[in-house]
Amino acid sequence: MPLIDEFLQANREYASRFQKGNLPMPPARKVAVLACMDARLDPARILGLEEGDAHVIRNAGGRAADAVRSLVISEQLLGTNTIVIVHHTDCGMLTFTDDSLREKVKKELSTDADHIAFLAFQDLEQSVRDDIAFLRSSPLIPQNIDIRGLIFDVKTGKLHAVA
Repeated sequence: MPLIDEFLQANREYASRFQKGNLPMPPARKVAVLACMDARLDPARILGLEEGDAHVIRNAGGRAADAVRSLVISEQLLGTNTIVIVHHTDCGMLTFTDDSLREKVKKELSTDADHIAFLAFQDLEQSVRDDIAFLRSSPLIPQNIDIRGLIFDVKTGKLHAVA
């Protein structure tokens, strides 16, 4: 069975038991979680969240510069007042540089990606600090928004805070 057909079958089963259709649009916990797209992370489980509790925004590396649009919408239109950034150990973003990926794209796809900031990093804790600093210095994120950074250990399942 093709993968999409498996998904549709799983959805039919899910929908047959679905009872949360009346949740309000704004997140109940007033939090936006920015996390890496890595398949080993389940931000809701990691943080003990349920449907309706939070906005969960995911991208490669959980990078803030790539998520500003969603964070502004979350705060300005839907009332979030906290941002939690979740990066993780063994992240693929540690395995390349922006320049090396641009060269790969040029070689493999015969096109330029020079205009894209892939936002790779070489230091995991520093990447979290950089994203916190980016958001705190952004005129698009109000100063009263609580911004915290965490690192998820993919081997132990534990989180630790980054100052």
